[in-house]
Amino acid sequence: MSSVTEFLLNRASEPRLEAPAPDAATLERAFACASRAPDHALLRPWRYLVIEGDGLKALGDLFAAACIDRGDAEKLEKIRNKTQRAPMIIVGIASPKQHHKVPEMEQMLSAGASMSFLGLALQDAGYGVMWRSGEMSYSPVVHKGLALAEGESVTGFLYTGTVSSAKPAVPRPELAEFVARWPA
Repeated sequence: MSSVTEFLLNRASEPRLEAPAPDAATLERAFACASRAPDHALLRPWRYLVIEGDGLKALGDLFAAACIDRGDAEKLEKIRNKTQRAPMIIVGIASPKQHHKVPEMEQMLSAGASMSFLGLALQDAGYGVMWRSGEMSYSPVVHKGLALAEGESVTGFLYTGTVSSAKPAVPRPELAEFVARWPA
């Protein structure tokens, strides 16, 4: 088995992250890997925002603003503090382009693959990552606050940092649960 296959078989999301976050050289290399995602017509239908330091507090405030109408102060503080779970959050943004041969769905898949490649590259560099999505990914308030253009969407929030403590192994599905031969 190749080292890539072995690496993938041992990949895991890491929810317990602390400083340090990746340095500039590590990020540059990881984004170079992200740019190698399958990309029909070389449209590069993705972009990223790197958030750390005071930006994490601003992102937490944005998350709370997105929920202001349905939470008491305690719930809003919990939402606001979600961005403090890692020293860096990288926001993946799908940015599809108009193209006569490449449907938007293909571009969305490319943006997801790019985000996945980014996470894998950061893990290969020794960092932990946790790809989070949820309601903040779809919130118009968050989209406006992050200055998303019309037609753009958040592919997720890649929480990134140094793993502070290992988590238990996650059970993996049996291949028969999701692989079949066709025709049967």
